[in-house]
Amino acid sequence: MPKPRTTSGEKNLIGKRLIALRATQHLSQRELSQKLQLAGYDMDKNVITRIETNKRYVTDIEIQALANIFGVSCDYLINGQTANK
Repeated sequence: MPKPRTTSGEKNLIGKRLIALRATQHLSQRELSQKLQLAGYDMDKNVITRIETNKRYVTDIEIQALANIFGVSCDYLINGQTANK
């Protein structure tokens, strides 16, 4: 059975938001991968590139790691929605 894709054929939902978050914090892909590695996640620059270009599926653990690094919710990364308070 083929792996699921978005309606537009992409392999993940977070690529565009990841690019935007990196831009707002002025982080290169390499700098982001270094932050992730220091936090204990094995994600190198190539992984970030493949996520952002929708050539790679993203695990729940990776989504959580990225959310922690950027201080956003997992829901924001996936759906673009912030938590209602």
